[in-house]
Amino acid sequence: MTTPVGGAELGPIRHDLDARWLMAYAAGLAETDPRYYDTLDPRGPLVHPLFPVCYEWPVAVAMRDRTIPAALQTRSVHATHHLVIHRPPRPGDTLHTTARVVDVRARRAGTLIVTRFETVDATGARVTTTDYGSVYRGVTLAELGDPPAGAEAAASDGEASRAELSVADGWQEVVGVPANLALVYTECARIWNPIHTDLAVARGAGLAAPILHGTATLALAVSRAVTRELDGEPSRAAEIRARFTGMVPLPSTFTVRGRRLENGRVAFDAIGPDGGLVLSHGVLIPCNR
Repeated sequence: MTTPVGGAELGPIRHDLDARWLMAYAAGLAETDPRYYDTLDPRGPLVHPLFPVCYEWPVAVAMRDRTIPAALQTRSVHATHHLVIHRPPRPGDTLHTTARVVDVRARRAGTLIVTRFETVDATGARVTTTDYGSVYRGVTLAELGDPPAGAEAAASDGEASRAELSVADGWQEVVGVPANLALVYTECARIWNPIHTDLAVARGAGLAAPILHGTATLALAVSRAVTRELDGEPSRAAEIRARFTGMVPLPSTFTVRGRRLENGRVAFDAIGPDGGLVLSHGVLIPCNR
């Protein structure tokens, strides 16, 4: 039996990070910078900016199982992502993640649920905060329980909307998506969602075939922005925002477009093989770490 989704809380759930997991995630994205795999560095291997999705996933699954009826769970699609990196996670970290639903509202396509994942280290210091938006297609508020009165507002993406401007004026890069990428990403990230790897499940959800994870699409786009605009230094990424607006089939390609703004931020999006947007309103905010 599920609990009402509005205001639901869960955790903390513990994660122990090791170099193997960090390196596997980079490998799943086909990163070639040797620093992602350097176990001789006293600080350990570099950490990809999107790695937090790995330790947030088990918390997301637990929250989903607590609040969403099993019959409705396959209707979820990743809609928005807003990550704040207070400090990059490191190998050897013991992290604790809590989840809290901060927004539930009706959309034309169904119901939007935004869950905030707060992750702290063993001392209680903040490491990452993520607002993860999912749309449950064709699902009404009544089917999920009433939203809480005065729900806390999720982080606004209005700034990201302005930041998008005209990324077509900047650089672009084609990213290859091999047929096995979703399988590799699933195992390396430890994110198991069968819609990305199981043909029967994908067909049951109304898709022709499995599609690439939204977080993989975003991570691959962020990799290009880091290389071109942050001098290849992933630790400089302080905040990432984007909307998911399309699906990436396997195999295929997509094109990342980016442009540096006057304030040092980077606007980006991604165009799928059919010419439609698969990522929009992307913004990468650097720091001076």
